[in-house]
Amino acid sequence: MTSRPQRIDYFPLEQMGEDERAVLERCAVEGTPRPESMAVRAHSDAAFWSFDYAWNRLFREGVVPHELKELCRVYVSRSVKCEYCGNQRSDAARASGLNEGKLDELINFESSSTYNEREKAALSYAEAITWRLDPDDAFWERLKRHFTAEELVELAGFISLTMGQQSWIRLLNIDHHQVMSGTAASMAPGFTTSEEAQATRESEQYWAASAHSKPVYQGEVLGG
Repeated sequence: MTSRPQRIDYFPLEQMGEDERAVLERCAVEGTPRPESMAVRAHSDAAFWSFDYAWNRLFREGVVPHELKELCRVYVSRSVKCEYCGNQRSDAARASGLNEGKLDELINFESSSTYNEREKAALSYAEAITWRLDPDDAFWERLKRHFTAEELVELAGFISLTMGQQSWIRLLNIDHHQVMSGTAASMAPGFTTSEEAQATRESEQYWAASAHSKPVYQGEVLGG
C-alpha cells in the first residue's frame, strides 16, 4: 500500500441500514470481498446493491468452477496491482484445493507446468480482457475447445467486473483490518493481522514490491 491518504472514506456503520450491515457482516465472516470495499460502496445504494448481486451471481454461483474464477481474479490483481484485492483469497477456492503455489506463477502462466490446458485458456481470456489484446482465430479456437458459449459469457462477465472494480479500488488506498476488524476471513498468508501485513509488505519477496511495482504483462514489467 502507498502512504497516500484514503481517497473516499468508509460510510459509517452506524448510519447503514440493517440489510447493508448484514452484507458487511457476511463479508467479515466469508471475505472476498472484505468489509472495507463494501463500506466504500455503501455511499451509493445503486453501486452497493448492483455489485453485491453481480458478484454473488458471477463469482460465487454460475456454471464455471469457482476456483477457476479465483485464478482469474488474482491474475487481474497482479496485473493491475490492486494490493487490497491481491492480498485476499477465496476460502471456498482454497477448500477446493487452490493453493498459494498455484498463484505464484500466474503472470507466466503460459510457460508454467502448474496449470492444465483449461486453466491456461481461462487465464489467456483474462489476459486478453485485462490488457485489451486483439487475439487471433487460434485464441478463440482454443477457448471453444475448453468452454461452452455460456461459460465464455459468464467468465467474461466476471473478469470484466473484477477488472473494473480492482482498477478503481487500487486508487482508493484502502486497507484491510479497518472495518469490522478482528477476523482473518479470506486473507492471504502473511495478512491475517495488520501487524503481520506490515511485515509482509516490507519483505523483498512481497508480490507488489520492487520490480513488481509496475503492471506486468506476460512477465514483462511495463512502463520501466
